[in-house]
Amino acid sequence: MKIAIEGCAHGELEKIYECIEILQERESIKIDLLICCGDFQSVRNNEDLRAMAVPEKYQNICTFHKYYSGEKRAPILTIFIGGNHEASNYLQELPYGGWVAPNIYYMGRAGVINFGNLRIGGLSGIYKGHDYLQGLWEVPPYTPSSLRSVYHIRSLDVFRMSQLKEKIHVMLSHDWPRGITDYGDKEHLLRRKPFFREDIESNQLGSIPAERLLHMLKPEFWFAAHLHCQFAAIVNHDDDSVTKFLALDKCLPKRRHLQILDIPSELDGDKLLKQDVEWLAVLRNTNNLLSVKNMDCHMPGPGCNERYNFTPTAEEKEAVLKLMQDMTVTNNSFVKTAPVYNPRAPKCAPSNPILNPQTATLCEKLGIDDPLQVVMARLGRVMTQPWVDNMPTILESRTNDLAIKEYISNDSPVQTPMKHAKLSLPAPNTPKIHEAEGCFEKNSMFSPGSSFVSDTADSLNESITPLSATKKTFKRRNMSMYTPDGDDSLSTESSSLHDSDSPKSSKQLCKNTILA
Repeated sequence: MKIAIEGCAHGELEKIYECIEILQERESIKIDLLICCGDFQSVRNNEDLRAMAVPEKYQNICTFHKYYSGEKRAPILTIFIGGNHEASNYLQELPYGGWVAPNIYYMGRAGVINFGNLRIGGLSGIYKGHDYLQGLWEVPPYTPSSLRSVYHIRSLDVFRMSQLKEKIHVMLSHDWPRGITDYGDKEHLLRRKPFFREDIESNQLGSIPAERLLHMLKPEFWFAAHLHCQFAAIVNHDDDSVTKFLALDKCLPKRRHLQILDIPSELDGDKLLKQDVEWLAVLRNTNNLLSVKNMDCHMPGPGCNERYNFTPTAEEKEAVLKLMQDMTVTNNSFVKTAPVYNPRAPKCAPSNPILNPQTATLCEKLGIDDPLQVVMARLGRVMTQPWVDNMPTILESRTNDLAIKEYISNDSPVQTPMKHAKLSLPAPNTPKIHEAEGCFEKNSMFSPGSSFVSDTADSLNESITPLSATKKTFKRRNMSMYTPDGDDSLSTESSSLHDSDSPKSSKQLCKNTILA
Protein backbone atom coordinates (compact mmCIF):
# COMPACT_ATOMS: atom_id res chain seq x y z
CA MET A 1 0.00 0.00 0.00
CA LYS A 2 1.23 3.49 -0.83
CA ILE A 3 -0.16 6.60 0.82
CA ALA A 4 0.58 10.25 0.08
CA ILE A 5 0.85 12.77 2.91
CA GLU A 6 0.29 16.45 2.14
CA GLY A 7 1.29 19.35 4.38
CA CYS A 8 -0.87 22.49 4.20
CA ALA A 9 -3.18 22.14 1.21
CA HIS A 10 -4.48 25.74 1.38
CA GLY A 11 -7.28 24.97 -1.03
CA GLU A 12 -5.04 23.79 -3.90
CA LEU A 13 -6.85 20.47 -4.12
CA GLU A 14 -6.93 20.37 -7.91
CA LYS A 15 -3.17 20.91 -8.11
CA ILE A 16 -2.47 18.24 -5.51
CA TYR A 17 -4.52 15.64 -7.39
CA GLU A 18 -2.87 16.58 -10.68
CA CYS A 19 0.52 16.29 -9.03
CA ILE A 20 -0.27 12.80 -7.71
CA GLU A 21 -1.55 11.75 -11.11
CA ILE A 22 1.70 12.86 -12.76
CA LEU A 23 3.72 11.09 -10.08
CA GLN A 24 1.79 7.83 -10.49
CA GLU A 25 2.34 7.89 -14.23
CA ARG A 26 5.99 8.82 -13.97
CA GLU A 27 6.88 6.23 -11.33
CA SER A 28 4.42 3.53 -12.47
CA ILE A 29 2.86 3.29 -9.03
CA LYS A 30 -0.64 3.49 -7.56
CA ILE A 31 -1.34 5.64 -4.53
CA ASP A 32 -4.19 4.27 -2.43
CA LEU A 33 -4.82 7.12 -0.01
CA LEU A 34 -4.12 10.85 0.35
CA ILE A 35 -3.82 12.35 3.84
CA CYS A 36 -3.80 16.14 4.38
CA CYS A 37 -2.44 17.64 7.62
CA GLY A 38 -4.72 20.66 7.90
CA ASP A 39 -5.50 24.03 6.30
CA PHE A 40 -7.50 21.97 3.83
CA GLN A 41 -10.03 24.78 3.21
CA SER A 42 -13.19 22.88 2.33
CA VAL A 43 -14.91 26.03 1.09
CA ARG A 44 -18.26 25.28 -0.58
CA ASN A 45 -19.45 28.80 -1.40
CA ASN A 46 -18.97 32.49 -0.63
CA GLU A 47 -20.53 32.19 2.82
CA ASP A 48 -17.87 29.67 3.80
CA LEU A 49 -15.16 32.13 2.81
CA ARG A 50 -16.38 34.44 5.56
CA ALA A 51 -16.08 31.63 8.09
CA MET A 52 -12.36 31.28 7.42
CA ALA A 53 -9.95 33.20 9.63
CA VAL A 54 -7.92 34.99 6.96
CA PRO A 55 -7.88 38.61 5.80
CA GLU A 56 -10.38 39.36 3.05
CA LYS A 57 -7.71 39.63 0.35
CA TYR A 58 -6.84 35.96 0.96
CA GLN A 59 -10.44 34.73 0.83
CA ASN A 60 -9.98 32.76 -2.36
CA ILE A 61 -12.58 30.17 -3.36
CA CYS A 62 -9.83 27.85 -4.70
CA THR A 63 -10.96 24.46 -6.06
CA PHE A 64 -12.66 22.39 -3.35
CA HIS A 65 -16.10 23.64 -4.43
CA LYS A 66 -15.76 21.68 -7.69
CA TYR A 67 -15.58 18.43 -5.73
CA TYR A 68 -18.41 19.46 -3.41
CA SER A 69 -20.74 20.38 -6.26
CA GLY A 70 -20.00 17.23 -8.26
CA GLU A 71 -18.33 19.05 -11.13
CA LYS A 72 -15.29 16.89 -10.33
CA ARG A 73 -14.72 13.79 -8.23
CA ALA A 74 -11.67 13.21 -6.08
CA PRO A 75 -9.60 10.63 -8.01
CA ILE A 76 -8.14 9.19 -4.82
CA LEU A 77 -9.64 8.60 -1.38
CA THR A 78 -8.72 11.65 0.69
CA ILE A 79 -8.84 12.15 4.46
CA PHE A 80 -7.86 15.30 6.33
CA ILE A 81 -7.74 17.02 9.69
CA GLY A 82 -8.53 20.67 10.33
CA GLY A 83 -5.97 23.44 10.71
CA ASN A 84 -6.30 27.12 11.55
CA HIS A 85 -7.39 28.30 8.09
CA GLU A 86 -10.60 26.38 7.50
CA ALA A 87 -14.26 26.95 6.66
CA SER A 88 -15.07 26.41 10.33
CA ASN A 89 -18.83 26.56 9.85
CA TYR A 90 -18.70 23.50 7.58
CA LEU A 91 -16.34 21.52 9.80
CA GLN A 92 -18.49 22.30 12.85
CA GLU A 93 -21.28 20.35 11.16
CA LEU A 94 -19.09 17.24 11.42
CA PRO A 95 -17.54 17.23 14.93
CA TYR A 96 -17.12 13.45 14.77
CA GLY A 97 -16.05 13.38 11.14
CA GLY A 98 -17.79 12.71 7.85
CA TRP A 99 -17.71 13.20 4.10
CA VAL A 100 -17.29 16.82 3.03
CA ALA A 101 -17.51 15.74 -0.62
CA PRO A 102 -17.62 12.36 -2.38
CA ASN A 103 -14.36 10.51 -1.63
CA ILE A 104 -13.11 13.30 0.70
CA TYR A 105 -13.41 12.56 4.42
CA TYR A 106 -12.88 14.88 7.41
CA MET A 107 -11.66 13.16 10.58
CA GLY A 108 -13.53 15.48 12.95
CA ARG A 109 -12.28 17.49 15.92
CA ALA A 110 -10.33 14.40 16.93
CA GLY A 111 -10.71 10.85 15.84
CA VAL A 112 -9.45 7.51 14.63
CA ILE A 113 -10.26 5.92 11.30
CA ASN A 114 -9.14 2.67 9.71
CA PHE A 115 -8.02 2.24 6.12
CA GLY A 116 -7.68 -1.48 5.58
CA ASN A 117 -5.63 -2.56 8.61
CA LEU A 118 -3.93 0.84 8.87
CA ARG A 119 -5.10 2.75 11.96
CA ILE A 120 -4.94 6.53 11.60
CA GLY A 121 -5.48 9.05 14.39
CA GLY A 122 -5.93 12.78 14.01
CA LEU A 123 -6.23 15.96 16.08
CA SER A 124 -7.67 19.01 14.31
CA GLY A 125 -6.91 22.66 15.01
CA ILE A 126 -4.04 24.33 16.84
CA TYR A 127 -3.21 24.71 20.52
CA LYS A 128 -3.86 27.95 22.42
CA GLY A 129 -3.61 27.76 26.20
CA HIS A 130 -6.25 30.39 26.93
CA ASP A 131 -8.97 28.34 25.20
CA TYR A 132 -7.76 24.80 25.87
CA LEU A 133 -9.96 24.05 28.92
CA GLN A 134 -13.11 25.68 27.57
CA GLY A 135 -16.28 24.03 26.35
CA LEU A 136 -17.32 24.00 22.69
CA TRP A 137 -19.31 27.22 22.88
CA GLU A 138 -18.62 28.79 19.47
CA VAL A 139 -21.40 28.93 16.89
CA PRO A 140 -22.13 30.95 13.70
CA PRO A 141 -22.37 33.84 13.23
CA TYR A 142 -18.84 34.11 14.59
CA THR A 143 -17.44 37.13 16.35
CA PRO A 144 -13.90 38.23 15.39
CA SER A 145 -12.72 36.30 18.44
CA SER A 146 -14.77 33.10 18.06
CA LEU A 147 -13.79 32.94 14.39
CA ARG A 148 -10.38 31.96 15.72
CA SER A 149 -11.13 30.21 18.99
CA VAL A 150 -13.44 27.78 17.19
CA TYR A 151 -10.43 25.93 15.77
CA HIS A 152 -8.45 25.89 19.01
CA ILE A 153 -7.91 22.40 20.42
CA ARG A 154 -9.91 21.60 23.56
CA SER A 155 -9.00 19.37 26.48
CA LEU A 156 -11.97 17.07 25.87
CA ASP A 157 -10.62 16.07 22.44
CA VAL A 158 -7.17 15.36 23.86
CA PHE A 159 -8.61 13.53 26.88
CA ARG A 160 -10.56 11.27 24.54
CA MET A 161 -7.45 10.51 22.48
CA SER A 162 -5.54 9.70 25.68
CA GLN A 163 -7.98 6.87 26.47
CA LEU A 164 -6.84 4.87 23.43
CA LYS A 165 -4.73 1.80 24.10
CA GLU A 166 -4.74 -0.05 20.76
CA LYS A 167 -1.86 0.63 18.36
CA ILE A 168 -1.97 3.81 16.26
CA HIS A 169 0.09 3.46 13.09
CA VAL A 170 -0.19 7.03 11.77
CA MET A 171 -0.99 10.12 13.83
CA LEU A 172 -1.80 13.55 12.38
CA SER A 173 -1.76 17.01 13.89
CA HIS A 174 -1.67 20.45 12.30
CA ASP A 175 0.84 22.09 14.62
CA TRP A 176 3.99 20.29 15.75
CA PRO A 177 4.28 18.52 19.12
CA ARG A 178 6.20 20.75 21.50
CA GLY A 179 9.84 19.72 21.91
CA ILE A 180 9.96 17.74 18.68
CA THR A 181 12.91 19.84 17.47
CA ASP A 182 15.07 18.13 20.13
CA TYR A 183 14.83 14.88 18.17
CA GLY A 184 15.96 16.13 14.76
CA ASP A 185 18.49 18.45 13.16
CA LYS A 186 17.58 21.58 15.09
CA GLU A 187 20.53 23.61 13.82
CA HIS A 188 19.68 22.85 10.21
CA LEU A 189 16.12 24.00 10.89
CA LEU A 190 17.38 27.23 12.44
CA ARG A 191 19.59 27.92 9.44
CA ARG A 192 16.47 27.84 7.31
CA LYS A 193 14.14 29.44 9.87
CA PRO A 194 16.31 31.59 12.19
CA PHE A 195 13.22 33.33 13.59
CA PHE A 196 12.21 30.04 15.27
CA ARG A 197 15.15 30.29 17.69
CA GLU A 198 13.47 32.25 20.47
CA ASP A 199 10.45 29.93 20.62
CA ILE A 200 12.61 26.80 20.45
CA GLU A 201 14.95 27.95 23.20
CA SER A 202 12.02 28.93 25.45
CA ASN A 203 10.29 25.59 24.66
CA GLN A 204 7.26 27.39 23.23
CA LEU A 205 7.40 26.06 19.68
CA GLY A 206 4.59 23.57 19.18
CA SER A 207 1.59 22.07 20.92
CA ILE A 208 1.73 20.87 24.54
CA PRO A 209 -1.23 18.46 24.13
CA ALA A 210 0.33 16.99 20.98
CA GLU A 211 3.58 16.47 22.91
CA ARG A 212 1.71 14.53 25.58
CA LEU A 213 -0.11 12.39 23.03
CA LEU A 214 3.14 11.69 21.19
CA HIS A 215 4.68 10.10 24.28
CA MET A 216 1.44 8.45 25.35
CA LEU A 217 0.22 6.92 22.07
CA LYS A 218 3.69 6.28 20.60
CA PRO A 219 2.51 5.97 16.99
CA GLU A 220 4.83 4.60 14.33
CA PHE A 221 4.51 7.80 12.29
CA TRP A 222 3.48 11.34 13.15
CA PHE A 223 2.84 13.90 10.41
CA ALA A 224 2.23 17.64 10.85
CA ALA A 225 2.26 20.91 8.88
CA HIS A 226 1.46 24.52 9.96
CA LEU A 227 4.96 26.04 10.05
CA HIS A 228 5.49 25.75 6.28
CA CYS A 229 8.78 23.91 6.30
CA GLN A 230 9.94 20.29 6.26
CA PHE A 231 11.44 18.88 9.43
CA ALA A 232 12.29 15.26 10.24
CA ALA A 233 12.80 13.69 13.66
CA ILE A 234 13.02 10.27 15.29
CA VAL A 235 11.66 9.87 18.82
CA ASN A 236 12.90 6.87 20.81
CA HIS A 237 10.45 6.05 23.59
CA ASP A 238 11.29 4.39 26.91
CA ASP A 239 9.81 1.04 25.87
CA ASP A 240 12.09 0.84 22.80
CA SER A 241 9.29 1.84 20.45
CA VAL A 242 10.01 4.56 17.89
CA THR A 243 7.97 7.37 16.37
CA LYS A 244 9.13 8.78 13.05
CA PHE A 245 8.04 12.41 12.73
CA LEU A 246 7.80 14.48 9.58
CA ALA A 247 6.48 18.01 9.16
CA LEU A 248 5.67 19.10 5.63
CA ASP A 249 5.48 22.42 3.80
CA LYS A 250 2.55 24.00 1.94
CA CYS A 251 1.51 23.27 -1.63
CA LEU A 252 3.82 25.44 -3.72
CA PRO A 253 6.52 24.73 -6.32
CA LYS A 254 9.96 23.79 -5.00
CA ARG A 255 8.52 23.23 -1.53
CA ARG A 256 8.67 19.93 0.36
CA HIS A 257 4.93 19.55 0.75
CA LEU A 258 4.18 15.95 -0.25
CA GLN A 259 5.58 12.63 0.96
CA ILE A 260 4.93 9.14 -0.38
CA LEU A 261 4.98 6.41 2.26
CA ASP A 262 5.19 2.69 1.50
CA ILE A 263 3.06 0.78 4.00
CA PRO A 264 3.85 -2.92 4.79
CA SER A 265 1.55 -5.28 2.93
CA GLU A 266 0.20 -6.83 6.13
CA LEU A 267 -1.62 -3.52 6.77
CA ASP A 268 -3.31 -3.49 3.35
CA GLY A 269 -6.42 -5.36 4.39
CA ASP A 270 -9.47 -4.61 2.22
CA LYS A 271 -8.39 -0.96 1.71
CA LEU A 272 -11.81 0.26 2.79
CA LEU A 273 -12.42 3.22 5.09
CA LYS A 274 -13.98 2.07 8.36
CA GLN A 275 -14.98 3.52 11.69
CA ASP A 276 -12.79 2.56 14.64
CA VAL A 277 -14.50 0.53 17.34
CA GLU A 278 -12.30 1.67 20.22
CA TRP A 279 -12.71 5.34 19.28
CA LEU A 280 -16.51 5.16 18.98
CA ALA A 281 -16.64 3.42 22.35
CA VAL A 282 -14.58 6.24 23.86
CA LEU A 283 -17.04 8.78 22.41
CA ARG A 284 -19.93 6.90 24.05
CA ASN A 285 -18.13 6.59 27.37
CA THR A 286 -17.22 10.30 27.54
CA ASN A 287 -20.40 11.86 26.19
CA ASN A 288 -21.29 13.06 29.69
CA LEU A 289 -18.08 15.15 29.70
CA LEU A 290 -19.23 17.31 26.78
CA SER A 291 -19.58 20.96 27.74
CA VAL A 292 -20.66 23.90 25.59
CA LYS A 293 -20.07 26.50 28.30
CA ASN A 294 -17.73 29.43 27.77
CA MET A 295 -15.77 28.56 30.87
CA ASP A 296 -12.98 26.20 31.89
CA CYS A 297 -14.05 22.57 32.22
CA HIS A 298 -11.70 20.09 33.88
CA MET A 299 -11.51 16.43 32.95
CA PRO A 300 -11.84 13.74 35.67
CA GLY A 301 -8.74 12.13 37.12
CA PRO A 302 -7.46 9.93 39.96
CA GLY A 303 -8.84 10.89 43.36
CA CYS A 304 -12.25 11.98 42.13
CA ASN A 305 -15.45 10.11 42.98
CA GLU A 306 -16.41 9.43 39.35
CA ARG A 307 -15.07 7.34 36.50
CA TYR A 308 -11.88 8.72 35.01
CA ASN A 309 -10.57 5.78 33.00
CA PHE A 310 -12.66 5.57 29.84
CA THR A 311 -10.61 3.03 27.93
CA PRO A 312 -13.36 0.76 26.56
CA THR A 313 -13.85 -2.75 27.87
CA ALA A 314 -14.46 -5.68 25.52
CA GLU A 315 -18.17 -5.47 26.37
CA GLU A 316 -18.32 -1.74 25.55
CA LYS A 317 -16.67 -2.31 22.18
CA GLU A 318 -19.03 -5.18 21.43
CA ALA A 319 -21.97 -2.90 22.21
CA VAL A 320 -20.68 -0.38 19.63
CA LEU A 321 -20.42 -3.09 16.99
CA LYS A 322 -24.04 -4.06 17.61
CA LEU A 323 -25.22 -0.46 17.41
CA MET A 324 -23.29 0.35 14.24
CA GLN A 325 -23.86 -3.04 12.53
CA ASP A 326 -21.61 -2.01 9.63
CA MET A 327 -18.39 -0.10 10.36
CA THR A 328 -17.67 0.74 6.71
CA VAL A 329 -17.79 4.47 5.97
CA THR A 330 -19.71 4.56 2.69
CA ASN A 331 -19.53 7.43 0.23
CA ASN A 332 -23.29 7.44 -0.27
CA SER A 333 -23.79 9.05 3.15
CA PHE A 334 -22.50 12.38 1.81
CA VAL A 335 -25.15 15.13 1.67
CA LYS A 336 -24.86 18.65 0.28
CA THR A 337 -25.95 20.70 3.27
CA ALA A 338 -25.36 24.12 1.69
CA PRO A 339 -25.74 25.60 -1.80
CA VAL A 340 -22.91 25.13 -4.27
CA TYR A 341 -20.62 27.97 -5.26
CA ASN A 342 -22.17 30.83 -7.21
CA PRO A 343 -19.57 33.44 -8.24
CA ARG A 344 -22.30 36.10 -8.36
CA ALA A 345 -23.37 35.50 -4.78
CA PRO A 346 -22.23 38.07 -2.22
CA LYS A 347 -19.62 37.21 0.41
CA CYS A 348 -21.86 37.22 3.46
CA ALA A 349 -20.95 35.54 6.72
CA PRO A 350 -22.88 32.37 7.63
CA SER A 351 -25.68 33.27 10.01
CA ASN A 352 -26.88 29.91 11.22
CA PRO A 353 -25.33 26.44 11.59
CA ILE A 354 -26.72 23.62 9.44
CA LEU A 355 -27.75 20.23 10.77
CA ASN A 356 -25.67 17.58 8.98
CA PRO A 357 -27.44 14.23 8.47
CA GLN A 358 -24.15 12.35 8.86
CA THR A 359 -23.69 13.73 12.37
CA ALA A 360 -27.34 13.25 13.26
CA THR A 361 -27.23 9.59 12.16
CA LEU A 362 -24.03 8.79 14.07
CA CYS A 363 -25.29 10.52 17.21
CA GLU A 364 -28.57 8.65 17.06
CA LYS A 365 -26.85 5.28 16.62
CA LEU A 366 -24.37 5.79 19.45
CA GLY A 367 -26.62 7.78 21.75
CA ILE A 368 -24.25 10.74 21.92
CA ASP A 369 -24.75 14.49 21.55
CA ASP A 370 -23.89 16.78 18.67
CA PRO A 371 -22.06 19.71 20.32
CA LEU A 372 -23.51 22.15 17.80
CA GLN A 373 -27.08 21.10 18.56
CA VAL A 374 -26.41 21.38 22.28
CA VAL A 375 -25.01 24.91 22.12
CA MET A 376 -27.84 26.00 19.80
CA ALA A 377 -30.42 24.66 22.24
CA ARG A 378 -28.73 26.52 25.09
CA LEU A 379 -28.97 29.70 23.07
CA GLY A 380 -32.62 29.09 22.24
CA ARG A 381 -31.89 28.86 18.52
CA VAL A 382 -32.84 26.29 15.89
CA MET A 383 -30.48 24.59 13.44
CA THR A 384 -30.98 25.21 9.72
CA GLN A 385 -32.03 22.11 7.82
CA PRO A 386 -29.71 20.92 5.02
CA TRP A 387 -30.00 21.94 1.42
CA VAL A 388 -31.40 19.22 -0.86
CA ASP A 389 -30.42 19.20 -4.53
CA ASN A 390 -33.84 18.52 -5.97
CA MET A 391 -35.87 20.41 -3.37
CA PRO A 392 -36.32 23.56 -5.54
CA THR A 393 -38.00 21.45 -8.25
CA ILE A 394 -40.17 19.68 -5.70
CA LEU A 395 -41.33 22.91 -4.05
CA GLU A 396 -41.95 24.69 -7.36
CA SER A 397 -44.27 21.85 -8.39
CA ARG A 398 -46.25 22.17 -5.16
CA THR A 399 -46.65 25.90 -4.67
CA ASN A 400 -47.09 29.13 -6.55
CA ASP A 401 -45.99 31.22 -3.61
CA LEU A 402 -43.69 33.93 -4.99
CA ALA A 403 -41.83 34.31 -1.74
CA ILE A 404 -40.96 30.61 -1.72
CA LYS A 405 -39.78 30.77 -5.33
CA GLU A 406 -37.60 33.78 -4.59
CA TYR A 407 -36.17 31.96 -1.58
CA ILE A 408 -35.34 28.96 -3.78
CA SER A 409 -33.87 31.04 -6.61
CA ASN A 410 -31.43 32.61 -4.17
CA ASP A 411 -30.00 29.15 -3.42
CA SER A 412 -30.93 29.39 0.23
CA PRO A 413 -31.04 26.24 2.36
CA VAL A 414 -34.52 24.71 2.29
CA GLN A 415 -36.21 23.74 5.51
CA THR A 416 -36.73 19.98 5.16
CA PRO A 417 -37.81 17.71 8.00
CA MET A 418 -35.10 16.01 10.03
CA LYS A 419 -35.12 14.41 13.41
CA HIS A 420 -33.26 16.35 16.13
CA ALA A 421 -31.69 14.57 19.05
CA LYS A 422 -33.59 14.81 22.29
CA LEU A 423 -31.60 17.02 24.61
CA SER A 424 -31.93 17.85 28.29
CA LEU A 425 -30.23 21.18 28.63
CA PRO A 426 -29.77 24.04 31.09
CA ALA A 427 -31.00 27.54 30.35
CA PRO A 428 -29.52 29.45 27.42
CA ASN A 429 -26.22 31.19 28.04
CA THR A 430 -24.67 33.76 25.73
CA PRO A 431 -20.99 33.08 24.98
CA LYS A 432 -18.54 35.70 26.15
CA ILE A 433 -16.16 37.37 23.73
CA HIS A 434 -12.47 36.48 23.82
CA GLU A 435 -10.26 39.20 22.41
CA ALA A 436 -6.99 37.27 22.35
CA GLU A 437 -6.19 35.30 19.18
CA GLY A 438 -4.67 35.07 17.38
CA CYS A 439 6.31 19.53 -3.14
CA PHE A 440 8.27 17.21 -3.38
CA GLU A 441 12.00 17.42 -2.88
CA LYS A 442 14.89 15.44 -4.24
CA ASN A 443 15.96 14.42 -0.75
CA SER A 444 13.58 13.10 1.86
CA MET A 445 13.51 11.74 5.37
CA PHE A 446 12.48 8.48 3.73
CA SER A 447 14.73 6.40 1.50
CA PRO A 448 13.49 4.36 -1.48
CA GLY A 449 12.27 0.95 -0.40
CA SER A 450 12.22 1.65 3.32
CA SER A 451 10.22 3.66 5.81
CA PHE A 452 13.04 5.84 7.03
CA VAL A 453 16.68 6.33 6.11
CA SER A 454 17.94 5.22 9.48
CA ASP A 455 17.18 5.33 13.16
CA THR A 456 20.34 7.28 13.84
CA ALA A 457 20.55 11.03 14.00
CA ASP A 458 23.54 11.14 11.66
CA SER A 459 21.88 9.35 8.79
CA LEU A 460 18.69 11.32 9.37
CA ASN A 461 20.60 14.56 9.00
CA GLU A 462 22.30 13.29 5.86
CA SER A 463 18.93 12.55 4.28
CA ILE A 464 18.18 16.25 3.94
CA THR A 465 20.32 18.34 1.64
CA PRO A 466 21.72 21.28 3.66
CA LEU A 467 20.52 24.66 2.48
CA SER A 468 22.56 27.82 2.42
CA ALA A 469 23.48 29.05 5.85
CA THR A 470 22.96 32.61 4.71
CA LYS A 471 20.31 34.29 6.81
CA LYS A 472 17.18 34.95 4.81
CA THR A 473 15.38 38.27 4.96
CA PHE A 474 12.15 37.98 6.90
CA LYS A 475 9.35 39.04 4.59
CA ARG A 476 7.01 41.09 6.73
CA ARG A 477 4.61 42.03 3.97
CA ASN A 478 2.43 39.04 4.89
CA MET A 479 2.67 39.27 8.65
CA SER A 480 -1.00 40.18 8.91
CA MET A 481 -1.87 36.73 7.58
CA TYR A 482 -0.32 35.02 10.58
CA THR A 483 -0.70 37.54 13.37
CA PRO A 484 -4.07 39.23 12.88
CA ASP A 485 -4.60 41.10 16.17
CA GLY A 486 -3.35 38.05 18.01
CA ASP A 487 -1.13 35.01 17.96
CA ASP A 488 -2.88 32.14 16.18
CA SER A 489 0.14 31.33 14.07
CA LEU A 490 3.74 31.94 14.95
CA SER A 491 4.87 35.43 14.03
CA THR A 492 8.01 33.75 12.77
CA GLU A 493 6.27 32.35 9.69
CA SER A 494 6.54 34.74 6.78
CA SER A 495 4.72 32.97 3.97
CA SER A 496 1.19 33.95 2.97
CA LEU A 497 -1.59 31.58 2.09
CA HIS A 498 -1.20 32.33 -1.57
CA ASP A 499 2.28 33.60 -2.29
CA SER A 500 3.22 35.23 -5.56
CA ASP A 501 4.88 31.94 -6.53
CA SER A 502 1.60 30.00 -6.44
CA PRO A 503 1.54 26.88 -8.60
CA LYS A 504 1.43 27.63 -12.31
CA SER A 505 1.40 23.95 -13.25
CA SER A 506 1.41 20.55 -11.62
CA LYS A 507 4.71 19.75 -13.29
CA GLN A 508 6.31 22.55 -11.27
CA LEU A 509 4.99 20.95 -8.08
CA CYS A 510 6.30 17.51 -9.06
CA LYS A 511 9.65 18.55 -10.52
CA ASN A 512 11.73 17.13 -7.67
CA THR A 513 10.48 14.09 -5.82
CA ILE A 514 11.53 10.82 -4.30
CA LEU A 515 9.50 7.90 -3.09
CA ALA A 516 9.71 6.27 0.30
